[in-house]
Amino acid sequence: MNTSLTVREQVVCHAVTVIMMRGYNGFSYRDLSELVGVKTSSIHYYFPAKDDLVLVAVSEYSKEALNDIYSIDASLSTDAKLAKYTKKFGKVLGDGDRICLCGMLAADIESLPDNIWHAVQAFFKANENWLAKVLTQGVDECTLAVNGKFECAAGTLFAAYQGSALARRLFQTRSRLENVASAWRIVN
Repeated sequence: MNTSLTVREQVVCHAVTVIMMRGYNGFSYRDLSELVGVKTSSIHYYFPAKDDLVLVAVSEYSKEALNDIYSIDASLSTDAKLAKYTKKFGKVLGDGDRICLCGMLAADIESLPDNIWHAVQAFFKANENWLAKVLTQGVDECTLAVNGKFECAAGTLFAAYQGSALARRLFQTRSRLENVASAWRIVN
């Protein structure tokens, strides 16, 4: 871990990674204390409850992921945008040992307090809204066909990305993720 980070920042970074690998119920402050090299009481100083830490982890993860997405050049073609989105989505998955943080937490949704539940929903909605705009552009460019509402198609596409992350981890192959964007292209 980068020693220029504060203990609080190190805890959040490790929490994000551990949640992506094990989910909400798969880690404890003891796990994080070993990773950071501090006592669990030090973690409780910054985050009195696990829910406090997870909410900050979701917030930090969401901010970084959405900034990455929003940085995709608006003047690009739909195919180029989806390719960049796929690459950025894949980047957070590492070598296939991780799942999108919010996707992993969505699987644990019944264990989560409402504020984390809403933060995870907001992440999904932000991705779906961005994808709906890209799908609209693709229809306008005649490079995509969308049946029904763009919002529904975007939700389906984001679900495909999330599902591909699970399948990528299960089958240990990157192609699961890369196939998602290519499945939406129209060949002229």
